[in-house]
Amino acid sequence: MKAVLDACVLYPSVLREILLGLAVRGVFVPLWSTRILGEWQRAAARLGPEGAAIATREIAMLRATWPQAEIAADSALESRLWLPYKADAHVLATALTGGAAWIITQNLRDFPARALGAEGVRAQSPDDFLMARWLESGQPVEAAVHAAQAATEAASGRNQPLRALLKRARLPRLGKALGAEAG
Repeated sequence: MKAVLDACVLYPSVLREILLGLAVRGVFVPLWSTRILGEWQRAAARLGPEGAAIATREIAMLRATWPQAEIAADSALESRLWLPYKADAHVLATALTGGAAWIITQNLRDFPARALGAEGVRAQSPDDFLMARWLESGQPVEAAVHAAQAATEAASGRNQPLRALLKRARLPRLGKALGAEAG
């Protein structure tokens, strides 16, 4: 299964690490475009030069790890697509060009089911996407979540309770499910 990762799910570190952890485990094939990566970099740059530098390094690592993931969407295709926020047509064009069935985004209002359904694509929040993968096969999701938790603890130098970490990552359903599993 192929899924386009919108900039809003690549920018938060924990969320990106969980999603890419699933990709490493073969749960899905991640896709993005140069434009999506640019949006992530501009968002990170709002934190200052350090944020931009971190994003630049992370993007270079993504490109090295998944050289086939960066899709050049057809501009003619993009121009014929309709979405409420026209600036997001490139995300749908990336999905169509790359053969992705999913767009993973926090901005579901920008990707209405009616417009995407006509193209054979579905938008899903990361929480819903991850919950569905966990219900299908829990082990890869749990492994990706725990690896992201360990990386966050190592970077912060302090304990990161799982449910709170996932809530901050805007994954409340997954946090509740995995928190119940741990309890």
